[in-house]
Amino acid sequence: MAGEHLEYDTKLTAKTRVDNDGTEDDSDRADGFSDQAPSGYQLTFKLWHPNCWMTTVTAKTDGNLLVNSVYIVDEHVKAHVVAYANTTEALETLIEATHMSERTYSVSELHNRHQYGESTEPVRKMTRNLLVEYDPANSIYDALVSRGFIPVEPLRVRDGYEYWTVAVDDPRERMQEKLATVCETKNAEITVQQISTQRPITDTDVDAGTCWETLSTRQREVFKHARDQGYYEWPRAVSGADLAAELDIAKTTFFEHLRKAEAKLLGRK
Repeated sequence: MAGEHLEYDTKLTAKTRVDNDGTEDDSDRADGFSDQAPSGYQLTFKLWHPNCWMTTVTAKTDGNLLVNSVYIVDEHVKAHVVAYANTTEALETLIEATHMSERTYSVSELHNRHQYGESTEPVRKMTRNLLVEYDPANSIYDALVSRGFIPVEPLRVRDGYEYWTVAVDDPRERMQEKLATVCETKNAEITVQQISTQRPITDTDVDAGTCWETLSTRQREVFKHARDQGYYEWPRAVSGADLAAELDIAKTTFFEHLRKAEAKLLGRK
């Protein structure tokens, strides 16, 4: 099922698409879903919902947003957001639009990018770390997370749409029902772009699998160190920044090696 692509309209009626390799979905269900429930799924979907300051400011500027963390504090949402763009002018325009939005209560710049937890940032871009406070009623985060759609990557917002990558352990039919409920309650539009099965990477995969042989020496070292130190446990036992420090390499270098190793081991292109 890895790499299988399904697309939904606002009512989440499944329509089979042709995969990148030219093969079609082999599901025997009319709606494109299977009742089988493996160890879990990873979903990637594109999302729009009304009254969202993030989709609004990215739709009318040339900047993008990367949401590293979201918290509820005193009945307000506080989000650690990385604003980024190709130029300083575009970045300043994006930040000004965020300040001026009717849907943001406050916008504060984080001069130390680590002062609000570990940060993921785009490379080769102009960036600014922000702490943005806004109304939970205008957020779709809790509607998804409370239904078991757990983000596994930072939320990306560009050109007026949110892009989510989540893990979920429900059967597909149940996932469809939950997404339909989110669409109905939040008046949202969700397009599921990819569904892939998830399976934990085991010692057998790492020590005996042929994919392991395709990793460089540095990629093996970084991946095994992350696995052995609890990086893949839930909750995560160690941060990427700490692992990079232990290996005496830059955090960006650590994540570059780790993501390449994961892509090879998981069969991603």
